[in-house]
Amino acid sequence: MATMEVTILLVEDDPGHARLVEKNLRRSGIRNTIVVLSDGQQAVDYLFSEGEYSSVPQSMPTLVLLDLNLPVLDGYQVLERIKADDRTRHIPVVVLTTTDDNREVARCYELGCNIYITKPVEYDQFSEAIRKLGLFLTVVTVPNGEKI
Repeated sequence: MATMEVTILLVEDDPGHARLVEKNLRRSGIRNTIVVLSDGQQAVDYLFSEGEYSSVPQSMPTLVLLDLNLPVLDGYQVLERIKADDRTRHIPVVVLTTTDDNREVARCYELGCNIYITKPVEYDQFSEAIRKLGLFLTVVTVPNGEKI
């Protein structure tokens, strides 16, 4: 059986956070392709090969790192779309956001997120949290038996 590399889709509207996430995932040994998109509509279009991504061949399996506070469509709407469609509901979604309100955490799990991580505000703690996430991802298997 041929293995496919898991593509990591990072949906983050803050360019500084996106760079920090990517840099610290790389530091932890993640070598996968990381696609960075800055709003929820881009994420939906990418995942469903619609809009500006209609001619881009879909790369599955995928893992999504999703911020909640996004322009156009917010993270909740993206999560709902992913989990409501048979083509994408199996994609693991890690919510990565500054929101730590218990109601928001519960809402994300109800909508189907697999992991909820609150981004620390302080730079060094944020970097360390992402490095730990990267180490965790190196042992994760996604649907279809693929390793990250």
